[in-house]
Amino acid sequence: MAAQQLPDRMGDFARYLGTVVERLDPQSGWCAVFWRRDPDGLTACLRGAEVPPWDVVESLLQDLAADDGETAHARGLHAAAATAHDRRPGGGQSLRRRLEAMRRERDRAAERGRELLRRLGAVPERSAAYRDLARDLSWAEDDHIRATSRCAELAARIAALAPPPGPPLAPSPRPPAGPAPAGPHPDQAPRAGAVAAGGGGTPQPPGAGSPGGGSPGGGMPGGGSPGAGSPGSGSPGSTPPGVGTSPGVGTSPGVGTSPGTGTPPGTGREERRGSRRRPRGARYAWFDGAAEDGGDGPVPVPVPAVTELPVAAARPRGARFDGGADAEPAGATGRPPAAPAGEDDRRAALATVAALGLLRAEGRGGEAHVLLCEAASGPAARLPVLAAELHRSGLAADWPTLLWEVASLPPERLAEAAGALASAGREDDCGRLLRQGVSRPAGEIADAALALADAGGGREADALLAAFLRVRTPEEGALIAAADPRRLVPQLLSAARAVSPGSERDLVHALRVAGLIGA
Repeated sequence: MAAQQLPDRMGDFARYLGTVVERLDPQSGWCAVFWRRDPDGLTACLRGAEVPPWDVVESLLQDLAADDGETAHARGLHAAAATAHDRRPGGGQSLRRRLEAMRRERDRAAERGRELLRRLGAVPERSAAYRDLARDLSWAEDDHIRATSRCAELAARIAALAPPPGPPLAPSPRPPAGPAPAGPHPDQAPRAGAVAAGGGGTPQPPGAGSPGGGSPGGGMPGGGSPGAGSPGSGSPGSTPPGVGTSPGVGTSPGVGTSPGTGTPPGTGREERRGSRRRPRGARYAWFDGAAEDGGDGPVPVPVPAVTELPVAAARPRGARFDGGADAEPAGATGRPPAAPAGEDDRRAALATVAALGLLRAEGRGGEAHVLLCEAASGPAARLPVLAAELHRSGLAADWPTLLWEVASLPPERLAEAAGALASAGREDDCGRLLRQGVSRPAGEIADAALALADAGGGREADALLAAFLRVRTPEEGALIAAADPRRLVPQLLSAARAVSPGSERDLVHALRVAGLIGA
């Protein structure tokens, strides 16, 4: 169906999405991931047959380095298109199917992440196996984040379709034009106020996009859209239940990464041409395959397999770029003694562990995971207490999961958590947390390293940068340095030197190419 034959709002968004994709390089970034992993889904979104999950759109805007104004404009168009899509006949049923599928993808991604964490702890840190597992863990984490976000988005869209409770309507004084059909009136338009504010009933997914839709049908409500998930098979395309859970851009499951696929991200599985079967996972669950039947074929875009998460362009962010006084140079090793957990924090941590024990005893794993997520977002001072109590109570297996959730917090929160663990003498846990945090974009790694150094955590900042350089490319290291060359270039070189002479040599070359150091 041509875009102009679709509801105006879906056509408007499809045309806007087309202009965004035209400005991007189809062989790099998230755009390459979505084309490689779900060309049919992305094509359906560009034709206006489906609406991608918001995390997919957000990832494409990240490739574009869009400013806040552009993002707000895109969000408005996307919300309106999602509303139009959801109000079509069968829209609510489609959303509910996708939500169930996305919840399954979310759970699979969480389990895969836990398994990778266990395997990661059993191999030497500098080995090739460690590098491969760390990359796979990055994709699994992206899948889980996207699937969680898409679940929330889908649930909000479903709620927006339900009429609000109210008094029964008074009988109409006018006689019906004919015999009233049994059951609800399918042609009755939804109330104008039924859609949540923000358009389309599509809430803003947590974080930058929330990564990953579930399997087909679990993706974005109302149609698949290229998830904003990570490029490649495990790209961030797996968006949470929002606008599109699947990684695909089209109507298939989604553009986002699939949180529970057993295949490590970036393995580059060949597309099966004989069958129409789609890859599973959150990043592929953003549209219904049926919507594609009879449509145009996928746009042929030759792109290589993507094996690494795409990195957003480094842009100056934060107060240090607002003209204020320069921060103290990094490298100070003296960390101010962290305030010990207060009595309130201690009581809260004990209550959390007690509640977690009850949930585990009753086999309520889903609620236990939610409780761990809530604990991860609490004050950093509680983490050492939680670690000690979890081990004391026989719940040590939940500590890696909690650390993984903390690793996905914003850079400043990650720095606070690492500092709290280091100050409490939990150096191993601090190092593990920092290693898990290296999957995020280079700009966020720069923010976290600077925040650690500003708080007196020079050693933790060095550990974070060294972990990053072990599993990411020298060019991505140069992106970190671009955020604040005066402070970060020396720190990155020191971290690379600690990794290996080859790492230092490669980083020096990348910094020269980027113009951050002289020849």
